[in-house]
Amino acid sequence: MSASGWRPELPYNSLPLLPPTVDLETKAVLKQCITARAALAGLKQAAELIPNQGALINTLPILEAQASSEIENIVTTVDKLFQVRETATTLDPMTKEALGYSDALLDDYHALAERPLSTSTAERVCSKIRGVEMRVRRIPGTALEKQPSGEVIYTPPVGEDLLRTLLANWEKFLHESKELDPLIRLAVAHYQFEAIHPFTDGNGRTGRILNNLFIVQEGLLTSPILYLSRYLIRNKSDYYRLLLDVISKSAWEPWVLFVLKGVEETTIWTIEKIAAIQNLMSHTASFVHKMLTKIYTSDLIWLIFENPICRIAHVVEAGIAERQTASRYLKELARIGILWEQGVGREKIFVNTKLMELLTRDKNSFVPYSEGEQLARGIK
Repeated sequence: MSASGWRPELPYNSLPLLPPTVDLETKAVLKQCITARAALAGLKQAAELIPNQGALINTLPILEAQASSEIENIVTTVDKLFQVRETATTLDPMTKEALGYSDALLDDYHALAERPLSTSTAERVCSKIRGVEMRVRRIPGTALEKQPSGEVIYTPPVGEDLLRTLLANWEKFLHESKELDPLIRLAVAHYQFEAIHPFTDGNGRTGRILNNLFIVQEGLLTSPILYLSRYLIRNKSDYYRLLLDVISKSAWEPWVLFVLKGVEETTIWTIEKIAAIQNLMSHTASFVHKMLTKIYTSDLIWLIFENPICRIAHVVEAGIAERQTASRYLKELARIGILWEQGVGREKIFVNTKLMELLTRDKNSFVPYSEGEQLARGIK
């Protein structure tokens, strides 16, 4: 049965306000909510046990940026995003947009305590993603079409006043519907934002950043490290099908369950990835301490994990060493195989290759550094 007033080829100006008039807290939803919340609590604890949060905040949002952009067919690579972020290399359009996503996520995360989620947040986020000023649209939104047939499957509402009314209701639901678990609110609000489709472009990516910010705002995590777009890429057809089923059939339970399952699976994956990063960091520290005792400091190890692509300036800015000594430190780390020195224009960058492999691949294992291997190469 179609939702009241909805026809795919016409603007959905009768989009129902929140909260939905159906029972959202079904037995299946509440059961899945418990497991998702338990997984998030484990991730929060795992992240907070890391003394230097920079190793997570500087890395995991880049993974989210790359994956969220890929959902919109904006394709770049994780290592390219890290390299461009740290050097003055020319940006290709797709890398520029993906990097804008990462910047938007981190900028509004840092501002969250002073500026809770709102329509203005969405406008700021979308502007940073697109690289131009984006405001709630005054023109019709792009109709969504089924490929390759071109059949229109959804047309978003039109009229700036209506869109702002819908967004004000969306904002109120996020902040005031405290009787619902935050993760259920997250699922409902994400659907509503995508159905409103308030911008001429960048709606999907903006909505996924808002998800991350909402989880932090509700205290479920202390930093925006939930890499949910990985789950959405792997289940892209279900993601769009279930969104449309809410519009066309008011099928809320399957959609909410899909989001909750995504939170749980993503959280478990992230916990495992954090553990792998910690293991590699500990192993790297032990190896550097053994091979380069005179230059070893825990600060230096933290630095090359905060910055998978490290520059001499990073070492100087961290107060670890002056420029000449900083250069020697990084070259010594490259000499024993911890870093890979690379020239990018006039710039020298030093890539933490094993960390980069962990960040760009699903696997969480790594080949240990070997003292015997280094001695065989004549490195003492």
